[in-house]
Amino acid sequence: MSRSLLNVRMVCALVAVAVSPLSGQTASAEYAAEARSLFAMPAVAQAMQLATDLDAWSLDRLIELTEIPAPPFMEEVRGRRYAELLSEAGADSVWTDEVGNVIGLRRGRTGARTIGFGGHLDTVFPEGTDVTVRQRGDTLYAPGIGDDTRGLVVVLTVLRAMEEAGIETDDDVIFVGVVGEEGLGDLRGMKHLFRDRAVAPDVWIDVDGGGLESLVTMGLGSVRYRATFEGPGGHSWGAFGLANPAHAQSRAVRYFQDAADTLTRSGPRTSYNVGRLGGGTSVNSIPFETWMEVDMRSESPASLARIERAFLAAMERGVAEENALRREGPALTVDAAKIGDRPSGEGDPASPLVQRALATTSVFDVQATLGRSSTDSNIPISMGIPAVTIGRGGIGGAGHAPEEYWINRDGPLAIQRALLLVVAEAGLAGPIS
Repeated sequence: MSRSLLNVRMVCALVAVAVSPLSGQTASAEYAAEARSLFAMPAVAQAMQLATDLDAWSLDRLIELTEIPAPPFMEEVRGRRYAELLSEAGADSVWTDEVGNVIGLRRGRTGARTIGFGGHLDTVFPEGTDVTVRQRGDTLYAPGIGDDTRGLVVVLTVLRAMEEAGIETDDDVIFVGVVGEEGLGDLRGMKHLFRDRAVAPDVWIDVDGGGLESLVTMGLGSVRYRATFEGPGGHSWGAFGLANPAHAQSRAVRYFQDAADTLTRSGPRTSYNVGRLGGGTSVNSIPFETWMEVDMRSESPASLARIERAFLAAMERGVAEENALRREGPALTVDAAKIGDRPSGEGDPASPLVQRALATTSVFDVQATLGRSSTDSNIPISMGIPAVTIGRGGIGGAGHAPEEYWINRDGPLAIQRALLLVVAEAGLAGPIS
């Protein structure tokens, strides 16, 4: 079966084709049959065609939203426009919660469960970044155009296609623009959405990352610290002999790497990185303060805890040794403040949501693989709530770089796959008797 854009005329033929994967993960026969049957339903077939027909509209929304800056902790302006677009696309009600998540509710026939479906509003780029979209040939260039503005557009277009096709589901679906996914945002939007199990979505479908093949069902845990070293400071000649925060920090980094290297050579994959450093006032001044930001990640919560302990011990050792060398003045201090905590976890491959993600991907003649990453799905996965992160489609690259790009190569396929998964999980409502 071709991977070109699907249309309604292909439905009957597609239903008759058995899924025959060449590689990757395969859904059970039950869920594969469910996906093929659902795809054949007239309303779903109409929605699939709409996903293709709305391609130009989706691209216009992609450019519009990309050009609304959304630095970390500054998603409000983009969020306001996204709320308007959710209303225009047909959400029954739209609101912005206490932390800035933009939520559009589409009520189901029974509302017995709530299906969460979202992408993140924020980008990694700081305030003042030029986010003007430039086009060369079929390629769109702009910071954040893929990660995750295209994900937001996938969510928005699924809502509009469902609405215009008249699809009704049994369960409620919330369409969400999530804040705080990137960097020091520390998944604050998702932590808020899932703060209370009694009102949290029952499952979560996230749109982030490229392509169609990768399904993220395992969360990559991380902890992040800002370590600040402080002392009296002074003239490099006149105050020589005071303990120096920069020297203490340098020692601390060395001791941390010595320990971290041994902890990452074997066992579950674990990483560490000193990503940012700063402090001091001039070349001829003993700093009164230096600081650094450190990222540690691991597939294993136990391994992450070990490297975190090694980091904290190294900070204290660096300060203690520098203080031992001082000839006068007060001792240095170090404050190691945790600024990020992303939990890890592993979803159940046999869960209905994961099986449906595999099955609805196979409908498009794509064999999916189950993977691990750090996405908004980390939060529900760590809580034992079914969650999966699916790709935004098309072809993209240079993520988190100013030259980020996205190519609309079969872009509607990702929208069609997402729509099929959402409807499969929410349950296509039958006719009213």
